[in-house]
Amino acid sequence: MSFKIGSRVVGYGQPSYVIAEACENHLGNMDAAKEMVVQSKLAGADAVKFQHHLPDEEMLPDVPMSSNFNMPLYEFLKKHSLKLEQHRELRDFCDKVGITYLCTPFCWTAAQEIAELGVPAFKTGSGEMTDIPTLSRIASFGRPMIVSTGMCTLEEIDRTYNALVARKVPLALTNCVSEYPPVYTDINLRVINTMIERYPQAVIGHSDHTPDLFTCFAAATLGAAIIEKHVILDKRQVCPDQPVSIDFAELAELVSGIRKIEASLGSEKKIHERERSIRSWAYRSLVATKDIPAGASIDESMIWSKRPGTGIPAHEMDTVIGKKAKREIRKNSLISWADLG
Repeated sequence: MSFKIGSRVVGYGQPSYVIAEACENHLGNMDAAKEMVVQSKLAGADAVKFQHHLPDEEMLPDVPMSSNFNMPLYEFLKKHSLKLEQHRELRDFCDKVGITYLCTPFCWTAAQEIAELGVPAFKTGSGEMTDIPTLSRIASFGRPMIVSTGMCTLEEIDRTYNALVARKVPLALTNCVSEYPPVYTDINLRVINTMIERYPQAVIGHSDHTPDLFTCFAAATLGAAIIEKHVILDKRQVCPDQPVSIDFAELAELVSGIRKIEASLGSEKKIHERERSIRSWAYRSLVATKDIPAGASIDESMIWSKRPGTGIPAHEMDTVIGKKAKREIRKNSLISWADLG
């Protein structure tokens, strides 16, 4: 299962598609947003993702904020959200830098507006996972959809999956826990395996809210084809997503680590070329533990294994015991088949 975002193939057997989630960590500052674009590119991410909020379209004013911040969500978004013209400027800047611009819409109107910007795929948050009317409308654009699945049941994912598959939209589902940050025992990474089996017509990824890298590395090992991680320029900055964000040095480490993990996931057991020279000295051969006179019958007290591995292999000990020495074998010397009769 795979699809394209721009020229990049996303799916199993491909390098994990790494999304740097800028969210609102720029606090509406375009210089900061652009610096996040540059740093995402330098770190090796495939895409940098922003959010398009139209607070009056997506929520009532009295929606409470998460407990990690002291400003109501509605007020925060009114103050710090990017305007459409700023998204257009960021899209153009991403094109110039050479990284894919993505954007999460939080309502149908926002989706229409970023569609007009030419966003190559839609990433929706976990809060919209059960909003099938909105998701179905977004699917009508025919562009790939990446749908996060935090705070829901498998049965709820089934319903959304079936609705979007019926619309034949290129689909990815990201495993997610909507805690900020999550308790590690709540993450249940092997749900990724369950989702891969349960949703064969979707690419399965992982959207991570931990403040470090470990669960992302594990998700990549388990087969997640998309990794999304919140990023921030300065981890001392106070904002709603600060507790779940990594900085760009950590993002670079994440991308590098994922690529190393991907390179190491082969399943063939063989002697590699670079092992052969080590094998020749590191393996063990049979060696005389005492002087063995010619004609003596070899017993276990006369031989044992030592490096290097260039003589009779140690696993042949039982074959050697009972044979006669054709000539004298000096103590602490390798035994060869030519020494034995």
